[in-house]
Amino acid sequence: MAEELTPETPDEAEEPIKQRKNSLYPAVSDELAENMKTGWADTELRDLEPIPQADRTAARRAALSRRFPGERLVIPSGNLKTRSNDTEYAFRPSTEYAYLTGDHTHDSVLVLEPTGEGHEATVYLLPRSDRENGEFWLDGQGELWVGRRYSLTESEQRLGIPAKDVRELAERLRGATGPVRVVRGHDAAVEAALTDKVTAERDEELRVYLSEARLVKDAFEIGELERACASTARGFEDVVRVLDKAQATSERYIEGTFFLRARVEGNDIGYGSICAAGPHATTLHWVRNDGPVRPGDLLLLDAGVETTTLYTADVTRTLPINGRFSDLQRKIYDAVYEAQEAGIAAVKPGAVFRDFHDAAQRVLAEKLVEWGLVEGPVERVLELGLHRRWTLHGTGHMLGMDVHDCAAARTEAYVDGVLEPGMCLTVEPGLYFQADDLTVPEEYRGIGVRIEDDILVTEDGNRNLSAALPRRSDEVEAWMAGLQG
Repeated sequence: MAEELTPETPDEAEEPIKQRKNSLYPAVSDELAENMKTGWADTELRDLEPIPQADRTAARRAALSRRFPGERLVIPSGNLKTRSNDTEYAFRPSTEYAYLTGDHTHDSVLVLEPTGEGHEATVYLLPRSDRENGEFWLDGQGELWVGRRYSLTESEQRLGIPAKDVRELAERLRGATGPVRVVRGHDAAVEAALTDKVTAERDEELRVYLSEARLVKDAFEIGELERACASTARGFEDVVRVLDKAQATSERYIEGTFFLRARVEGNDIGYGSICAAGPHATTLHWVRNDGPVRPGDLLLLDAGVETTTLYTADVTRTLPINGRFSDLQRKIYDAVYEAQEAGIAAVKPGAVFRDFHDAAQRVLAEKLVEWGLVEGPVERVLELGLHRRWTLHGTGHMLGMDVHDCAAARTEAYVDGVLEPGMCLTVEPGLYFQADDLTVPEEYRGIGVRIEDDILVTEDGNRNLSAALPRRSDEVEAWMAGLQG
């Protein structure tokens, strides 16, 4: 990794450029500095097309304006986060900012200024790197080091929003008058500029509104979720084709294989992939992915591709590593499949969100009683929650730009709410028998099964967006055999 250069007299720049200790080039001559200012072609992009969702983001901003008339609204994208010393994690903008702008740049802020007729939106961005003061080649975030940025004019064309230099924003915010709300947790400098103008309660109302606004997806969002599910299905196929290589290495081969598909067809993975083989499948969020992959065990793969517009799939399949379920594995798998079928059937407009969870959990409780693992009757088991020792988690959640989308929504609008067409959620029952669970027969221990699909609520019921991946045990075996030749 190359190291940055440093100017000889950084104090002369409009904004001093940070120097790196132990640079091999501790100074820049006046001659070189002058040379680097000239001789560059005009690279301004002209006649850019708006981003595909520009009309949607405009409608979202209009709805936000109607909800908070007369108030200044501030929505930051967030800043780079240090991974180690002077390297940063890959940047992903705040969901609220991306939802309202379609922009993915760091250190950016959307501001809605109140007017007599609503709000005027402005997006504050970092402009192109300054070549006159040497920023573009001397600063660690200069364009020579990290790549070209869109100019403010280009950004206006792409986003359909007037754009200004974000470096002017803090002073503007400090001088703001009237009611202000900000989405917290993404930009400390923005929050500091507003520290005497906002309250936690009012800011939380803004966050809650933006979370609930995403409960019902529009046509663009549904298309992106379909795209995410299609790429995810291909990623699962990739994994099945290389299970022999994973057996020779570890779960990391599975993780890397799926990640390749996510990066080629999308922006990234939507969350840390769970590549849990053998007893690791009983750990709900196993993301270490460093264990062995053994024939005869099950692989629980929970992974999702995030599209370039930041909508993610969230799919789980539990696969026999050698291509065939054992009798006990099949019995447990088929029970989870039956529970998922009951859950999916309960997803429809007008149903209460909790209905699909209750339907799936009842099936699992019935199976546990039938197998003699817990004493019935089933109603008693459900009332006391005794089945939860082996089912552990809720049966699903909203899905969208966040894998657990709309998480800040009010309880009455989410888990106690009513399903509407356009909502997208997961249905993901599971059974998990821990390796050290002495309350179950030894042969059950270390087996974990989850089946998860992404379900869109439609006008007349639901549609499984991830149906390209088989779910029934015999279909899973046939699918794997076909992929492995």
